[in-house]
Amino acid sequence: MEGVGPWTPSASCQPGGRDGARPTIGAGALARPARSAPRICSVLAWAGLALVCGCGPASKDTGVAAGSGAGTSTESAPAAGAGALPGAVHEPIPVVTKSGIEMVYVPGGEFTMGSAQGNGDEAPAHTVRVTGFLVDRFEVTHEMFVKVQLPDPSRWQGNPRGPVERLRWRDAKQYCNERSIAEGLKPCYNEKTADWDCDFSADGYRLPTEAEWEYAARAGTTGPYEFGTADKLRLYAWYAQSAEEKTHPVGQKKPNRWGIQDLYGNVSEWCEDVYSPTYYATSPASDPSGPPNTGKDVKRVIRGGSWRSSADQCRVSFRQGEKTGDSDACFSTDYCGFRCVRRAAADEVRRMAAGAAGAGRTGP
Repeated sequence: MEGVGPWTPSASCQPGGRDGARPTIGAGALARPARSAPRICSVLAWAGLALVCGCGPASKDTGVAAGSGAGTSTESAPAAGAGALPGAVHEPIPVVTKSGIEMVYVPGGEFTMGSAQGNGDEAPAHTVRVTGFLVDRFEVTHEMFVKVQLPDPSRWQGNPRGPVERLRWRDAKQYCNERSIAEGLKPCYNEKTADWDCDFSADGYRLPTEAEWEYAARAGTTGPYEFGTADKLRLYAWYAQSAEEKTHPVGQKKPNRWGIQDLYGNVSEWCEDVYSPTYYATSPASDPSGPPNTGKDVKRVIRGGSWRSSADQCRVSFRQGEKTGDSDACFSTDYCGFRCVRRAAADEVRRMAAGAAGAGRTGP
C-alpha cells in the first residue's frame, strides 16, 4: 500500500435523519473498521504511552521559527504553554476511543497561523494558542458513518473505508452528536437551535475549528507543507495529479509527523467556523472559533485539499468557504468530508493511550 508508514512522535445529497433508537456501543454502533493495512507493532504504541506517563525520553525540540508559515519545514514538539493539559501530556499520542475509533491526542500549544505569502484571506499571519484536543486519525469513512444509523449521501460508496463526501455541514454535525451519544458523552450541538449552536465546553465530538485544523496539520512546522516541498505531495495526498478523479480509502498515504492521515487530500474537510476572508485581522489569540453567523446559509470553512485540488490548494494555510448545503435539496459537492475532534482531560487521555498500547492499534 503506497506511502503507509509507522506513526512516530514528533521530535520536536440527502439530509441525514435518525433511524429508530439511539445506537449503543453494545449494539454494535461504531464498530471497528475492517483493517487491511499493516499495523505498527505495539511497542510503538507503548512508547507513546510512556511519553504520556512521563517515563520516556524527552524529545529534542529544535524550535520552530516564527514567521509567515512559508519556508522550509522545521520539526518541533508543540510549545507546552497555554492550553496544555496538566500532568505532563506534552507529546502527540495515539489513542483508541470506547467505540474503537483511532484518534491522536494533540497537546495544546502556540503556532503561527496563516501566511503572508499565500492568498489574501490567509493574511495576516498571526500567533494563535490552542487548547489540547483529540482528533480523528482518519477522515470519517462510510463504515463509521452508517454505524450511527445515518444515511450515507456519498457519490463513491464502493469501499467501506472510503471517506464520506457530498455531505452537508449539518449532516456532519449530526454524526458528531450521534457518535457522542453512542459513547456516553455530552453532545456539543444543540439541535433545537437554527444553526445547531456548538457548546465548546461539552466533552462530545464536534467539527474542528479552523485553528485546530491548521495546528494539527502543521504539526509543529512553519512551511506550506508539513513534509517540506510540493514535489513530495504525491506521497502524502490524493490530489488532482494522483487521485484519478475520485476518492480513495483512507490511510493509504503517509501520515504527518503527528500520525494524522489524509490532511492534504482525498476530501476537503468541514470546519466549525463561519468563513470570512478578513477574519484573521481580528481573530482572538486563544482558541478562535470564527466570526459570528451573519445570515442564512452562510459559507463555512473547509480545509485541506481534495481529489480535485491543485498542489497550491493543498497548502496547509489554504482557506476556502463553502455553502453548507443545509437548505439545498440537491447538494452535490463530492469533495467535502470531515473528521471529528473533542476535548479530553489528561487522565482520560492516559486511559485511552493505554487501550491503544494494549491493542497495538495503528492502521486503517
